[in-house]
Amino acid sequence: MKKLIIAAIITFFITGNISAQYHTVLDQIVQEGEVGVSLGAAHYFGDLNPKLRLNRPKIAAGLFFRKQFGEYVALRISGHYAQLGYSDIYNGYNEFMHTRNLSFSTNIWELAAQGDFNFFKFVPGDVYHNFTPYITFGIGTFNYDPYAYYQGQKVFLRPLGTEGQGSAAYPGRKPYGSMALCFPVGMGVKYNLNSRMNVGFEVVYRFTNTDYIDDVSTTYAGAAAFPALPNGKASLAGTLQDRSFVYGTPIGIAGRQRGYSNQKDSYVMAEVMVSFNLTSYRCPSAK
Repeated sequence: MKKLIIAAIITFFITGNISAQYHTVLDQIVQEGEVGVSLGAAHYFGDLNPKLRLNRPKIAAGLFFRKQFGEYVALRISGHYAQLGYSDIYNGYNEFMHTRNLSFSTNIWELAAQGDFNFFKFVPGDVYHNFTPYITFGIGTFNYDPYAYYQGQKVFLRPLGTEGQGSAAYPGRKPYGSMALCFPVGMGVKYNLNSRMNVGFEVVYRFTNTDYIDDVSTTYAGAAAFPALPNGKASLAGTLQDRSFVYGTPIGIAGRQRGYSNQKDSYVMAEVMVSFNLTSYRCPSAK
């Protein structure tokens, strides 16, 4: 019995000493931040996809730097590339939208700053605090330039003013820019594999301040706003502002609803993330 008690006492002190040494080593490691990459899918929501259907995902990829302040809060700077696009051919449930026959694609280049807020204590290298879900939100800016295909040719839509932007007939409709603000809001989880590497997954929705990611927002300008070419043929802008002609009589009467201007466009990204910790070593304090 005495031998068992002595063995237990020795084990207790050895375990305690190892634990103390382990946490001493952790205390001497300074987490300077992490750099990482992300890869996943993006999806657009807007005038061509008002029901938020997730049936046309496209590629998304990013780079980021994250600096952790304490064990629960981090600041992240990220850059993303994504593809967005949609077409009225997927809107068969709505006769008007399907007949409208509009489509677009665009590349997105995004730069954002976000705050990450952990639910649990997160300490890279500590096996007891190596996992946490988190919420994230912030602000960013992105570049977009919608285009469509007509007779096999790629055509950028913004310069055409398909809703009468820049036309004398609609002096109040100004051309939209190629830059806009986004407001990322989402959730994720991250797991620290070891002292050097982390993995994670997150879904982040981007509200924006533009309704022209898809080149659709308000009402039809009408054929009269797009003078014919010298040879009498319709201009490219006049053709692409109302593509319902493929189904018969065009529906693009001036003033008729083309989009829904009271709701801005948005997009979401779902990504797997891999990051690498940047650390330095703090010298032990002299006693």
